[in-house]
Amino acid sequence: MNAITVRAHRPGIRSLSILTLCEAKMVARDTAGLVVPLGLPLLILVSSATGAGGQEISDGLTALDLFVIPLVLTMVMATIGIVNMPSFLAMYRRTGILRRLAVTPASPAMVLLAQIIVSVAQALLGIGLALAVAMLFFDAGMPRDVVGVIGVAALAMAAMYSVGLIVAAVAPTPNSAVAIGLILFFALGALGGMFGGPGSLPEPLAEIGAWLPFGASVDAIAAAWAGAAIEAGHLVSLGITVVVGVTVAGLLFRWE
Repeated sequence: MNAITVRAHRPGIRSLSILTLCEAKMVARDTAGLVVPLGLPLLILVSSATGAGGQEISDGLTALDLFVIPLVLTMVMATIGIVNMPSFLAMYRRTGILRRLAVTPASPAMVLLAQIIVSVAQALLGIGLALAVAMLFFDAGMPRDVVGVIGVAALAMAAMYSVGLIVAAVAPTPNSAVAIGLILFFALGALGGMFGGPGSLPEPLAEIGAWLPFGASVDAIAAAWAGAAIEAGHLVSLGITVVVGVTVAGLLFRWE
């Protein structure tokens, strides 16, 4: 009798699509995780836009264009990347989902990829909503360098998600992931000018904050929005964050 060999095939695009759809449903059911990353930046935008829109900084650009909008876009990416995404991954590890996936043809890494895809989609939704409100209701101008803004935002998003992966790697429970993520979010945000701008901080702290991911993102997006040269140091800072974040998360991440 001839033996029949059955080859196990790794899941493909269809499996990833189904998993991504399931992840999207999970995120949609998490009311706080869905509303806060979209609502908090919008609240900051609406509360600051009226005054900032009347403060012309240079060449027709206002404080709304050069500070509020870059700040709001960075907040959207940071809340989703540093707070939301790690809590879901920590929950999946805590409940044993990642461990069970490890003994199936599906890899636990597929959950990570699906969560990143859904998180990016949520961030794009938040960014689009913030820009629509700013332009339709507060007369915000179009960016002078659209390609530059897109490129910087993509790098900033990668940096925020890299920080989030470290949180997911070290947090033992979903609650601890949220707690660690919030501490990091507010610490980076405070140093990056989220509470009154860098001018409200002592000079040494403002200088440090400008090179951390939050401050570097705000400054780089603002420069691209104005059509000015983006400071290389800010791009290097974000790039280093991506490399360090992915490396550290890869070394520390536990699937169970």
